[in-house]
Amino acid sequence: MTFKEQILEGIPDQLPAEKPYEIDINHAPKRKAILTPEEEKLALRNALRYFDKKHHNTLIKEFKHELDTYGRIYMYRLRPDYKMYARPIDEYPAQSKQAAAIMLMIQNNLDYAVAQHPHELITYGGNGGVFSNWAQYRLTMKYLAEMNDEQTLVMYSGHPMGLFPSHKEAPRVVVTNGMMIPNYSQPDDWEKFNALGVTQYGQMTAGSYMYIGPQGIVHGTTITVLNGFRKINKTPKGNLFVTSGLGGMSGAQPKAGNIAGCITVCAEVNPKITQVRLDQGWIDEKISDLDALVARVTKAKSEKETISIAYLGNVVDVWKKFDEENIHIDLGSDQTSLHNPWAGGYYPVGLTFEEANDMMANNPELFKEKVQDSLRLHADAINKHTAKGTYFFDYGNAFLLEASRAGADIMASNGIDFKYPSYVQDIMGPMCFDYGFGPFRWVCASGKPEDLEKTDAIACEVLEEIKRHSPKEIQQQMSDNIQWIKGAQANKLVVGSQARILYADAEGRAKIAEAFNQAIAKGDIGTVILGRDHHDVSGTDSPYRETSNIYDGSRFTADMAIHNVIGDSFRGATWVSIHNGGGVGWGEVINGGFGMVLDGSKEASKRLKSMLFWDVNNGISRRSWARNEGAVFAIKRAMEIEPNLKVTLPNLVDDEIIDSL
Repeated sequence: MTFKEQILEGIPDQLPAEKPYEIDINHAPKRKAILTPEEEKLALRNALRYFDKKHHNTLIKEFKHELDTYGRIYMYRLRPDYKMYARPIDEYPAQSKQAAAIMLMIQNNLDYAVAQHPHELITYGGNGGVFSNWAQYRLTMKYLAEMNDEQTLVMYSGHPMGLFPSHKEAPRVVVTNGMMIPNYSQPDDWEKFNALGVTQYGQMTAGSYMYIGPQGIVHGTTITVLNGFRKINKTPKGNLFVTSGLGGMSGAQPKAGNIAGCITVCAEVNPKITQVRLDQGWIDEKISDLDALVARVTKAKSEKETISIAYLGNVVDVWKKFDEENIHIDLGSDQTSLHNPWAGGYYPVGLTFEEANDMMANNPELFKEKVQDSLRLHADAINKHTAKGTYFFDYGNAFLLEASRAGADIMASNGIDFKYPSYVQDIMGPMCFDYGFGPFRWVCASGKPEDLEKTDAIACEVLEEIKRHSPKEIQQQMSDNIQWIKGAQANKLVVGSQARILYADAEGRAKIAEAFNQAIAKGDIGTVILGRDHHDVSGTDSPYRETSNIYDGSRFTADMAIHNVIGDSFRGATWVSIHNGGGVGWGEVINGGFGMVLDGSKEASKRLKSMLFWDVNNGISRRSWARNEGAVFAIKRAMEIEPNLKVTLPNLVDDEIIDSL
C-alpha cells in the first residue's frame, strides 16, 4: 500500500503482522503496576473497543502482555510501516489544507530524530505523549484526511472523539490533554488513568502537535544563559555553566551554551540519548570519567574556550567532584524531568541506568526513597558551590519543588520561599515575558530548506525595521533576537521539520506573520504553520515557572491559560489545545497552545492580526494587574497602538500606608 492509502485505511480491517520489539530504539521505561485486577480488565476492554470483535481473541493476549510487560497498552502491532517524518504538505491525502498541516506536525512530533520514545508515541519529557496508542494515531490521521473546512476534530487526551460540524473560521482541531477533576491530579492518578487508556500527559507541545525538537527551547535557553551571565556581571567567555539532562527539551542546553559562548557541562545518564545528541552536533564532546572531565574543564577555562561537554553519568557526582577539585561554577541549574520523578524523569545517584530502570518498575517505593536521597545530596552539593559564589537557578523543571518535598536544604529563612529563584522570577519573567517577548515559532510546510532560509531573512528584516522605532525598554530584547535569527542557519538548529523559533512580542509576531503571508501570496515561499511554545507570556499558568514572577497571590490560579485558548479559538487559530501538566508536573500547571496555517489569503491575514495580538496581550494585561513594572509599560504601549484595547490598570499603594497598620 502507498503512504496515502495507509493513512486513509485508518484502523485496518485485517490486522497487520506483529512487530518485533526493537532494542536499538530509545524506549520508555516500564511503568509501575498500579491497576487492580478488575481495573486491568477495564483497561483491556478500553483498548479492544477500537477493534472489530473478530480481532478480540487475538489482541487480548497481546494487550495483556503489553500491560504486564510495559505497564501500558501501546498496540505496537499497529505501528505504521512507513517512515515517520514531516512530509511536504502536498504529500498528505487531505480535503483541507489546514488538516494536512496538522498531519504534518503530528508526524514531526513522532519523527525518530525528534521523539524521545517514538514507539511509545512520547515526544519528550519522559511521558509527553502525542497519543496513548497506535490505534488513536491511525484513527486521527484518517479523520484529518477525510475532514473538510466546515468540520472540527475533537481530541480527548489522545482519543479522537470524532468530526463535528462547525464552520470555516472555527478551529479544525480542538485538543485537551489530562484535564482531570482537580482532586484527581496526583502523580499516581496519572499512572492509573493513563494505564486505563482514558487520559494522557500531553506535556506542552507534544500533545499539541507543535514540538520542533530541541530548537524549540534552544533560543529561550540561549537568552537565559546570556542574561544569567549579565545578572552576575560576567561575560560567558571562559566561564562555566553546569546542568543536566539531554532529553527532548534539556538537550538544547549545550547548543545554547555554545551560542552564548560559555563552557557547558551537561550530565546525562542515558547513553543512547547522549550519543544521539553527539551525532546531531548538539554537544561537542562526551566524557565518562570524572578525572578526565576535571582536566578538560580546567583546560577549557585556561584557554577561554567555547565548548559543550556531555558527562555520561550522574550530575550529583559532577557537583561533588567539582567542589572537591575547587572547579568554580559560574552558572548552575538542572533540567532533568522532575515533573516526572518516579517514572524516569530523574535518576538517583549511586545506581546504574539499568538498575534504576529495573527498580522504578519492580520496587517503586524503594526507587522513590533513592530519588529523594539523591535530591538531598544534589541540593547539598549545590549549596557548597553557591557558598563559593555560584549563581544557581531552578530551570522550571520542579527541581526545587521536589527537593523540598524530599526534605533537602533549599528553603529560605522564612520557611516559605526557596533559597534559589526560578529562572522566570529572575530572568525570563522581568526581562522577556513582562514585555511580551516569548517563543514564537514557524514551520515551512513545503519541507524546503530554502523556504526556511527565506523566512529567516524576512523575519530579520522585519525585526530590524521594528528596532529602529522601538523604545529603549526593549532595545536589548530586539538586539538579542536579531543576533539569534542572523546566526540561525550557521548554528544548524533544524531537527525534523524545517522550523524556526524566535522570541518576539505581539508587534513582532504579527508583522513577521503578515510578511510571511504576503510572501506566500506572491509564490515566493510555500505554506507556513505558525505556533509557539506554551512556555510563553500568556499560554501557561504555572506557579513554579511561567507565572512564578506573579506576586499578587494569583499565581496559583489558571484563568489566564483558559482564557488564552478560548480567545485563540474564536480569533482564528487553526487548532487549539489545553493541558493539565507540562514541564513542572501533573497537577502543577495548566497550559494552552495553538497552531495557525498561513496560506497567503486575505482571511489568513485577518486571522493572524486578531489572534496574535490577543495571544500575547492577554498575558501582559494579567502581569500588569499583578503590578509587574515592565508589563504595565507594555500594556500601556499596546493600548496606544490599538484603540479598541482598554485594560484595567493597577493603582499602586505606597508601602508606608501598608506598613502603618
